[in-house]
Amino acid sequence: MVARKFLVQHDGSDFDVDYDTDDGFEVFKFQIFSLTSIPPDEQKIYGGENLLIIGDSDLNSVTDKLRVVSITEREESSSAPAVTEGNSLTKSDEELARMLQAEEEALFYQQFRAGNSGKEFEERIRPHLTQVLMYEDPIRQEAARKSVPIDELEEKALLSLAKEGNFKPSKIEQDHAFLLQLLFWFKQSFRWVNSPSCDGCGSETTTRGMGDPLPLELRFGASRVEIYGCTNCSRVTRFPRYNDPLKLVETRRGRCGEWANCFTLYCRAFGYEARLILDFTDHVWTECFSHLLGRWMHLDPCDGVYDNPLLYEKGWKKNLSYAIAIAKDGVHDITKRYTRKWHEVLSRRNIATEPVVSAVLSDITKECRKGLSSQELVILEDRDRKEANALERGLHSQDDTSISLPGRQSGAKEWRIARSEIGSDSLSSSLCPVRICFDGHVSSIYTAFYSLLLQLVDNGLPTSEIVEILKMVKRVLLNLKNTSFRSRRASIDLDSNVSQIMPSMDGLLTALSLKSELEKDGKLTISLAGDPVKTSIALPVALDTIDDIVDDLKSNHNIDKNSLPIWKLNRISSGSVLASGEELPLEIVTSAFDGIRMSKWGEPNGAKGSWIIYKIMDGKMHNLEAYELMSANDAPERDPMDWVVEGSDDGGSSWYVLDKQMSQIFTKRFQRKTFKIGSTHRLSNAFRFRFLAVRNAQQTTRLQIGSIDLFARTS
Repeated sequence: MVARKFLVQHDGSDFDVDYDTDDGFEVFKFQIFSLTSIPPDEQKIYGGENLLIIGDSDLNSVTDKLRVVSITEREESSSAPAVTEGNSLTKSDEELARMLQAEEEALFYQQFRAGNSGKEFEERIRPHLTQVLMYEDPIRQEAARKSVPIDELEEKALLSLAKEGNFKPSKIEQDHAFLLQLLFWFKQSFRWVNSPSCDGCGSETTTRGMGDPLPLELRFGASRVEIYGCTNCSRVTRFPRYNDPLKLVETRRGRCGEWANCFTLYCRAFGYEARLILDFTDHVWTECFSHLLGRWMHLDPCDGVYDNPLLYEKGWKKNLSYAIAIAKDGVHDITKRYTRKWHEVLSRRNIATEPVVSAVLSDITKECRKGLSSQELVILEDRDRKEANALERGLHSQDDTSISLPGRQSGAKEWRIARSEIGSDSLSSSLCPVRICFDGHVSSIYTAFYSLLLQLVDNGLPTSEIVEILKMVKRVLLNLKNTSFRSRRASIDLDSNVSQIMPSMDGLLTALSLKSELEKDGKLTISLAGDPVKTSIALPVALDTIDDIVDDLKSNHNIDKNSLPIWKLNRISSGSVLASGEELPLEIVTSAFDGIRMSKWGEPNGAKGSWIIYKIMDGKMHNLEAYELMSANDAPERDPMDWVVEGSDDGGSSWYVLDKQMSQIFTKRFQRKTFKIGSTHRLSNAFRFRFLAVRNAQQTTRLQIGSIDLFARTS
């Protein structure tokens, strides 16, 4: 594998392309298509002055100064869009000069608008210093840890890495993955409060102003108490705005202040270096230092978004002024991380001049670091310098135009509209990278269940009895799934039903990285046979497969050898996949191939057209016999309705039609539809689905698919 970075300049916009030479020239053209909307067949890519790039060898021989044009556009060498190899980009010289001039003017006028005293600025920060020290309290940290399903989050963290092919992660990789799962868990477990439900009858309430705090409320820092009246029983409900994160671990409710306050405690409780970020334009979030990334990482617990610092300016359309990081060992102005419009931000920073702000923060930081050893100070000061340099370098870098950042998701819709923070409703990528499908276990599980069904049919069992045996297998697998992933173990009675399926059960257990042992008491014990993560990634697939089989059997009362789907024995797996777009971070393109019902591929702009390419590993050729599509868990309007399936025998340079479907309707969720390939018998090493329309493009801009399975002919 050789990784190269290109800069695509097209129609006045710049885009980064990370290209793996193993993927081939055709994939490179599709990546450019995702960015420029120039279809691969209409692209002309030139190297130097006149060299037309037509294949991998040409592309590999050129180091820079590529230019990309469409055959439908005039090819003017002086103005043609270019692709050049290089590092991350900055804005054009002309635009950068304008912004620097605007910054100078803003700084000049700031001298007259802002005061020379930092008192007001300091008063905004001081109260939070006491707050962040609460995160260091062992009692508060222990209370936070006890409320977290640690085993579950550790399993999910390892699964997230395994799905990317990393079954042996390092400690820092595990820590990073666990932090993200902690964020997702917190997003689901904490409750946003617009107005509290009535304490008496649970009905809606309306605001009646503010009230005086009670002694018990003051004990947990609730100096402000909102009063609400029930719309049904007229009972008064109090909503104390607690500042003590210990109380918030108990109540698990609030608005952004409570969310960030409590989540930052959770981060410290699990040993992460964390700091509270105070946004003077009325928001709060968290940053943690990621040793995997080697830098501070943005985390917003309210919206469950991470490492997207431009969320507020670009997604929420906030007019930022000051973003101050507050931690036990210092305070820092990190506003520059969250803006690409520093000249505009400067015009709103009128509390104090920049030198005064810097001096106030420096004095507070020195106070925080009193008593630290010289070695600790050296480490912190070195990190401070690196962060300051990184903030300056990133200040004028180009936005990641392949990422669409969402508007605010937390809070009532009317409230978000009033704050002009509504924006879009999803985090999406219009440039989907090439991803590898680590799904060999899915194929093994399908094969194992086929063998099990074949044995049950050979034994002459009626359909109803086969269904009961499958339900028994499901109960055993559920018992295993509900135990700790590092020590899964379940026992079953060795009755006649179990005995007759054991030969085929061994194949299923192997596919699940499990083993069976006969105990002295006559019971059969199922336990782990190897890497527990391999079992974790496979169990949901097996459980979903049982549900699919049972549903089929219930609708097909007469089952025999001829009715078994023999082509499912040869599911194609472990290929690379590329798509026109994907929903980040959970609806990425490989989710269509992981065999799990509740995961899906989401294409945020796919309602009126999208595509996905599956490329066979090592160029191996297959004759496609059939494919299956499964509807996703919700939103029927996003189901694919019209599509074309194509094959390629040259890795995607040219395509031929294998199947075409129009007006297909999925009548329920998780419905699988099988489509046999007709008389076409042609070997292919790449397949492409071109989805032409969804079920109702008037109601959605998205396309979503629960799963895609490709099956090759066995002979």
